[in-house]
Amino acid sequence: EYPRIFIVGGDNVVSKQLQQIGVSLRGFAEILMGKTTWLCKAIRGQKSNNPALENLLPHIKGNIGLVFSKEAPVLVRDKLLENKVAAPSRAGAIAPVDVIVEAQ
Repeated sequence: EYPRIFIVGGDNVVSKQLQQIGVSLRGFAEILMGKTTWLCKAIRGQKSNNPALENLLPHIKGNIGLVFSKEAPVLVRDKLLENKVAAPSRAGAIAPVDVIVEAQ
């Protein structure tokens, strides 16, 4: 049904933000977040309908989501980036960018 699939990272995304993303994508795309084993099993189940889906399996690692769309990739990417916000640091979290603390 959807000719385009995006793989998006889901680290440090809270449920309220995910809900806002889903609302902004309404009419453009569908977002699916879930356990990696469940996503892999679903993709393997659809392998007979679309063998190219198997190429996604090596990329499904960690906390990810799948965005399905019929729209142009640029439109969906822009909608996703509109909802990107900086996440506060938490104990035990791995920073997505380098953090340099200068000596005083």
